[in-house]
Amino acid sequence: MGGHGETGAVLFGLDPMWLSTGILVATYVLLLTEKIDRTIVALLGGGLVIITGLLNQDQAIAGIDFNTIALLTGMMIIVSVTRQTGVFEYVAIWSAKRVKADPRGILIMLSIVTAVFSAFLDNLTTVLLVVPVALLIVDKLRVSPYPYLISQILASNVGGTATLIGDPPNILIGSATGLTFTDFLFELGPVAAFIMVLVAAAFYVIWGKSLVAAPERRERVMQFEERDSITDVRLLKQSLTVLALVIAGFVVGEHYHIRPGTTAMFGAAVLLLVTSLGQDRRGQSGRLRDAFGEVEWGALFFFMGLFVVVHGVEAAGLLAILGEELLTLTDGDLAVTAYATLWLSAGVSAAIDNIPFVATMIPLVESMEPTFGGREVALPIWWSLALGACLGGNGSLIGAAANVMVAGLGDRAGHPIGFLRFAMIGMPIMLVSIAIAHVYIYLRHF
Repeated sequence: MGGHGETGAVLFGLDPMWLSTGILVATYVLLLTEKIDRTIVALLGGGLVIITGLLNQDQAIAGIDFNTIALLTGMMIIVSVTRQTGVFEYVAIWSAKRVKADPRGILIMLSIVTAVFSAFLDNLTTVLLVVPVALLIVDKLRVSPYPYLISQILASNVGGTATLIGDPPNILIGSATGLTFTDFLFELGPVAAFIMVLVAAAFYVIWGKSLVAAPERRERVMQFEERDSITDVRLLKQSLTVLALVIAGFVVGEHYHIRPGTTAMFGAAVLLLVTSLGQDRRGQSGRLRDAFGEVEWGALFFFMGLFVVVHGVEAAGLLAILGEELLTLTDGDLAVTAYATLWLSAGVSAAIDNIPFVATMIPLVESMEPTFGGREVALPIWWSLALGACLGGNGSLIGAAANVMVAGLGDRAGHPIGFLRFAMIGMPIMLVSIAIAHVYIYLRHF
């Protein structure tokens, strides 16, 4: 992006740089206070960018990353249809019974299930599906729900780090750079798996002794019939087939320049078609309404508004200046820049939601690429940004969307997770994971 040339005639002749920065800062501050819903904040910010003349409507729309929006929407539709089959409850109950309903075993099993689902569905959806079942099992065992709630948050963020579609920051980075599903899996998968093993061990050490259930309580959980949770076998086969094809499509589509957003949306359309066959008009529109009713529209519009706010700052030239400052601080050293990006991303992502932060960082990193000799050479910085933002989300209760979601589910069930209570466990685990990521980036790239 160029400097001032991109912005239009600005309201009252204000300096575009200051105006766009003011809108960005105000958006961040409002997001932090959590007094107004984040979607409303982002849409207001995006609207102000256009109304004040920083961008015209066409430029603003060009700033929205529709690959990200399509990928999220497509996956939400597929998951909402799959959820109706009860397969996620089936897996959770099956896991609990594999460890003879031992509360410690269940804690580890559910964490692993969440980490794996988070890599291939997306972590926000995963916690929505697993946490209610976890709370049900915990209730039957009469043990504290907090270890389960907190471990779900941590496992979902670590698991989501592993793939392109696991965590929104990765979707944003993949979309901006053209890095593929396989790139993410091979680059971040191994380190995410290693960290997950350590995190699971940490759960056992932290909570193992306190999680004990009476034999008759364990027997109650063992009496759960996982088969009963499958409500529609035909729909299950259809949705799992489409889900598998979509994930295969992410891998194969890369070679034919088909973006993940297209693959996800096409998969969603195919699944809606298959499930609607043999139904009359009313049945079909009912199915559609159910599927679309489950889509997190608020999250999608939050992204759109945010993209416009960040694009306004980028067009005014602020991010290029910040990029130059960062290069000056790191002496233009690639390794130092990568480590700085890793720790900065982790710190900021713990303090604020990692999505707006990554959206702001992407054009910043892009502006630094030429200094290092192009994208190929600068890849360690991109991987550092992804690792820092995804793992950094574990540092606080507002670090990632999944954290906020689990806290909400806990609140509703009468188990509010305190900010400090979470930070006491999340922050040390986050710092250790970032230290491991630092060593990994060093060994792999330098």
